[in-house]
Parts: sequence; structure tokens; C-alpha cells
Amino acid sequence: MATHDTDVCIIGGGISSAMLAEKLAELKPGLQITVVEAGRAIDDVRNRGQYRQRAMEYGEHPWPGDYIEDQQGQGLISMTMAVGGLALHWGGACNRFSEEDLRLKSLYGLAADWPLEWKELEKYYCEAERRLNVSGDPSPYPQDARSEPYPQPATPLSYNLQTLKGWAEQSGLKWSPLPMARNLKPFGGRGSCCLFDTCGTVCPSGARYSPDFTFRQLAEPKKIALHDRTLVRRLVLDEKTDRIVSATGYHQDRPDDPTQYRAKLFVVASGYTWSAHLLLLSATARFPNGLANKAGMVGRYMNGHRFIQARAEIDEQTWPGQNMTHSLISREFFRCPTDKPFVRHDTRVWESSAGRDPRLRSPQGRLLVGDEVFEDWRSRTKGSSVRLRAYLDVHPSADSRLTLDPSKKNRYGDPMPKIEHRFDEATLARTAADETHVMSVFEKMAKASHGKIAGRNDGDYLDHPGGGCRMGTDPATSVVDSWGRTHDHENLFVVGAPTTPTGGCTNGTLTFVALTLRSAEEIARSVRV
Repeated sequence: MATHDTDVCIIGGGISSAMLAEKLAELKPGLQITVVEAGRAIDDVRNRGQYRQRAMEYGEHPWPGDYIEDQQGQGLISMTMAVGGLALHWGGACNRFSEEDLRLKSLYGLAADWPLEWKELEKYYCEAERRLNVSGDPSPYPQDARSEPYPQPATPLSYNLQTLKGWAEQSGLKWSPLPMARNLKPFGGRGSCCLFDTCGTVCPSGARYSPDFTFRQLAEPKKIALHDRTLVRRLVLDEKTDRIVSATGYHQDRPDDPTQYRAKLFVVASGYTWSAHLLLLSATARFPNGLANKAGMVGRYMNGHRFIQARAEIDEQTWPGQNMTHSLISREFFRCPTDKPFVRHDTRVWESSAGRDPRLRSPQGRLLVGDEVFEDWRSRTKGSSVRLRAYLDVHPSADSRLTLDPSKKNRYGDPMPKIEHRFDEATLARTAADETHVMSVFEKMAKASHGKIAGRNDGDYLDHPGGGCRMGTDPATSVVDSWGRTHDHENLFVVGAPTTPTGGCTNGTLTFVALTLRSAEEIARSVRV
């Protein structure tokens, strides 16, 4: 069996891993850092313009080979496994949570408090925004005060979004451009935004932050060793102590010849699914329920947020197709008075082309030719179609779980993960009231322009998921401390999305990065070169 010795072994190659590796290399130059990722490194920036074009013209998947056929599970919202992780495909939204997220128990008697103070987390939000080069405007709500300005001004609003902002403000809510990790000017070896408007699939210029750029910038000067296409199947416990001594990895081309990664410190940065999955797979005689799982908390409190989406038709005139991936956000309902029924959500506005795309047949099925196509198209572009969405703060029960599914195994015979989200009793009790509140907000917005709600679509999954290795001060009810160090193993950390106790009411990526950057400092203090 081959061996690989390093100071820090990071398992997983997504955005949390990239930010951790980058900061560790800065804090401790000369530290040996090895990143092990199950998927492949897609080092083909020069081809991404072509991938985008073929995706638009033929519906092809723009990221060939970004998954592993038999490494899947029930309840996952993405099967991506590659260097860069889910952030290869993200839109770049960089919203902050609010102080209420960290004090749900103290303020409302709900869920759990996070084991750190808002002032502490806020400074790492600032660092995350600098590293991702986030563009944004200061929030119009004073509770969202910042200690540092955004690195870039907000992405300019299209004509359509300017029009929709004026319409939305008639409801009395205050609106801002959505903060985005997109370069307005070249930065960090990446280009500037060219308004390709395919941010959630592929960004040909590299303007939208993507972790594969960071990994390449670290690996080329040998600041890290990057081992792709290598699945870590087990963490190995010392025979006499509770320290982790190695991780067993299997390269796709050498399935019968594993590599033992030996390190002083191990970090699981494998996202909301594969982090808890690896800990459960690594069960031993002394830890029969999995590593870091003496209290049985690994895989529990899987979180995220529900969303309610609707479409409004209004009188204001817009012209579909102008930067449709950009949106407006209101944080009006991030705060809930403690003497009122609990409801928290963000409110989002996008332009929409629903019902306004060109077509070659009339509703009666008659073929349209020549000027008929344009006449029909123009007749359906009067006014505007608007996409509305609210991400609701919902809280997991202890039975919101990731478990091992013996009915589905990979090529090595390892059971795959199964995620079943379940809400706590308080969340279930307020579901109807939450929905009524959100729809009343949408209806009030629509009526401001003689509009109407033309359709509603509730999500059937939890977006921006996290949990499974939640942080806390009590080892009986949590897996890691506020730094991500596991309670059971002093040299084993978990970082990013899995450590969140609750899922907030807006996009989570910036929070996952901020928590990881904070963990990086404790990891650097804990390992000796």
C-alpha cells in the first residue's frame, strides 16, 4: 500500500476546501497541505465558452465528467463531484445571514443558538467577501450595518431590474441588488463579467468566483498537493488513542491499490452530504456508530430552507432577456419581533420571460411564418412577468438525518447516503401561517401595479442545505465546536456547510466560507510545522 505524508490532509475539493487551503498556505508558509478530491480536476477554462454555446444550442451538459456514476445517494440536490464542487455551478449569490440566525433559542425559544457571537462572525464575512471579491451595496436596513465596505460596488442593474425595483418599492419594502461574487473588473486571475447570463451553468470569463481557479493557483507553485480522482473511503483511528492517523484513498485508475494519507491533522471539507457520510463509514470497534459520533449526532439536524415561488404579471413594461440571473433582495423579514408569531424569510425579485418567449405555433397549433412570428411575440411582451421567491427559515428535528443506505452501494461495496429532511414541531405548526404571510407579501407587491399572481410553485426540497455535523458547546448535542474541531478527536476537523445548526433564510455559501475561514485560524494554531 502506497503512503503519502503531509501536515494537513483536507478531504474534499469544494469552495470550503479551497478557502481553507488558501488561508492555511498564507498563515503557515511551508506547511504541507494535501487536498484529496474524489472527482476530477476540470482544467479547461479555455473551452468554457464552447461549452456554454453548446449548452444553449443543443442542451448539452456544460461540465463533462463532473460526477461519479456510482457515488450518489437519495435526497441529494446535486450529484456534482469534481475539483471545485457545487460552486462550479453556483450563481455567485453572497448574502449574509443575520444576528437572529445565531440567537434563535435566546430570542424566540426555537431550534438552537450558534456557539459564537455575531460580531465575531461578521469579521469573517468581511474576509470572505474580500477573497471572493463580492460586489454589493450597503443594505438599506440599519440592522445590517457592516464593519467594512464591499470590495466592489454592486453589479449594475439592468433596465428591467431598475424598472422592477421601482415597482417593488411601492410595497413599502426596501430593495438592494443581490450581492454577487462576480468580478466587475479582472481580479484574482479571473476575467470580468461580460453578461453572458449563464452564471449558474458556466461562466466563460471566470468573472464568477469558482474554486477551481484557487486550486490551480495553489497547486502550480506547489503550495498544496492536489490529488484528484481519489475517493477517501475511511478515516483510520489510532489503535490506542482517539487521534486519526490516516485516511485511506482509492484512485479511480488503481482501485486495488489504495493510498494511506498520513497527517498530523485531518479536515473533512466534503460538503453537507459526504462529510457525515465519511464519518459514518469510518466506524470502528471503539466507535461502532462512526467517528466523531459518541453522542450519535453525526448525520442529524440536516438543514436548509423551504422556498415559495410565484409569478406576477404587472403593467410596468420590461423587455425579457437582460441579465436574468441577477436579482433584487429585500431583508425586511429577516427580523421578527419577539412578541409576534415567528416568520423569517428573504424576498427576491427576478425578471421573467415566462409566456414571453418567441414561438413558431399559435395556441391553436397553426404554424407561424415570417412577420407572424414577430407580431405574435410583440403581442405577448406587453407589461412584465416577474419571478418572486421567499426562502423561509425552517428548523430541523433530530430525525432530519443522513443515514447509510444498504440497498444502494458504490463499486467498493460502501453503502451510499440517504437524506431525509424532517422539520421540528414548531416549524410544522407554523407552516400554514408562513405560507399565508409570504403570499400576502407577494399579492401586495403585485397589486401595486394593477397586477396579479399568475402562478405559485413551492419547492419540494430544501435549498442551500447544510448540517449533519452541527457545531455546539455540548458534546452530547453536537459534533464539533465553534471552530469545527470534533469533540471526540482532537486532530479531526469538519468545516463549512455541515457545521451549521440551522439553515437561515437566504443563500448559505458566504456563511459556509466565513465559518471555514474562522476554522482555518484554529487549524493553523493546532498544527506544528
